[in-house]
Amino acid sequence: MKLSRRVSWFLLAFGVWSWFIWITFVKNLWNDGSGLAFDDAGDPTAYFWVHLLLAVTSFVLGTGIGVLGLRGVRAARHGNG
Repeated sequence: MKLSRRVSWFLLAFGVWSWFIWITFVKNLWNDGSGLAFDDAGDPTAYFWVHLLLAVTSFVLGTGIGVLGLRGVRAARHGNG
């Protein structure tokens, strides 16, 4: 399958954006002071674990999408795409 240059750049940008957004989210989750992510004893709550799982899943998907975009960009630069 060949990706256009525009689609390749979009996928690469999506992967980078995904990492940026979810790293920010995990930092905010880790520093949560509202009582949602950690209980009074400082232990992680179900809210924390669910959202951490969402973030990890998004890291994996964002990485995969970004890698596809990077491969497409490289192929387009070398005249293969």
